[in-house]
Amino acid sequence: MSHHPLANIHPEAKIGNNVTIEAFATIQRDVVIDDNCWIGPNAILWDGTRLGKNVKVYPGASVSSIPQDLKFAGEKTETHVGDNTVIREYVTISRGTTDKMKTVIGKNCLLMAYVHVAHDCIIGNHCILVNSVQVAGHVTIDDWAIIGGASALHQFVKVGAHVMVSGGSLVRKDVPPYTKAAREPLAYAGVNSVGLRRRGFSSEKISEIQEIYRYIFLKGLNNLKALDVVRQSVPESAERDYIINFIQSSERGIMKGYGAAD
Repeated sequence: MSHHPLANIHPEAKIGNNVTIEAFATIQRDVVIDDNCWIGPNAILWDGTRLGKNVKVYPGASVSSIPQDLKFAGEKTETHVGDNTVIREYVTISRGTTDKMKTVIGKNCLLMAYVHVAHDCIIGNHCILVNSVQVAGHVTIDDWAIIGGASALHQFVKVGAHVMVSGGSLVRKDVPPYTKAAREPLAYAGVNSVGLRRRGFSSEKISEIQEIYRYIFLKGLNNLKALDVVRQSVPESAERDYIINFIQSSERGIMKGYGAAD
């Protein structure tokens, strides 16, 4: 470990090999840092922090702070950050409460400056939260989602995999996988075909996903009827079943279809 003499490191913190801790960083007692991490100046890792390998925490970031939840009673909870994730300047991440007992940021994520992730959020792998995104408690974001800058996500919202949310969005409803979301109120803006192509989805698979969402968002059907038609009309696949299960399990309801927000 390489640490600046002005860093504040609790002697019982568990720190791996080749970890660099810069001046004025604070590492509390119940912290675990895996190999090859970098902790920038003035960053603070509160009790319950669990960093994977190759994580970078930039100046002023606060990881695993006490939840901003009046029901929190001091229970021992954690914040897990996956390998290769980058936490930029002044990001704040709260640890869990009795709901999930932890907040989770996956592997290979990028949280840009001033992002806030509240207690009990579960964020998947390869996600990008652009500058000043504000994520309320109990939110779930699946793999490869991108949340545009200055967006705000309501508590308990779910965002599917490979979603692109436009900057400045207010996300009050669930956003199904593979879609783009924009406008106010938030509405379906098509399938995220550019992102899917970049991640190796074939043209045939993208067309299949587009066909599913035509039934759900563009045919004027209610969700129950649309899903029945999808089951009958679209061959079974992992993507089809993921979309169906996501919508069926939505507790807040999904965003509006194109044109329905006017």
